[in-house]
Amino acid sequence: MNKKSTIEINVELDEENIPEKISWSADHAGIKDQSSKALLLSVWDSSNKEALKMDLWTKKMPVDEMKLFFHQTLYSLAETYKIATNDEKMAAAMHDFCDYFAEKNELID
Repeated sequence: MNKKSTIEINVELDEENIPEKISWSADHAGIKDQSSKALLLSVWDSSNKEALKMDLWTKKMPVDEMKLFFHQTLYSLAETYKIATNDEKMAAAMHDFCDYFAEKNELID
């Protein structure tokens, strides 16, 4: 028997449909209504061979935190790419870009 898991994302919008609050739950991980200021979600549409995405952030997401969020996400994508493709050379190049990104955004000393 296959297991099932539910991941739920809730977004509260203002009158102009701009996110005010984001929360998420993942029953398999025991996470319930975890608050968040931003999310980046990508899914693969194999029939059209394209990535579909949803990027949301609240009005209260500061720019400095957004820069950190992007840096950590880019680094994580490089790690995922390495695991998924076993292409260490390209993953290293992606990590180099992450270092450049961090330097240009003054995220590291």
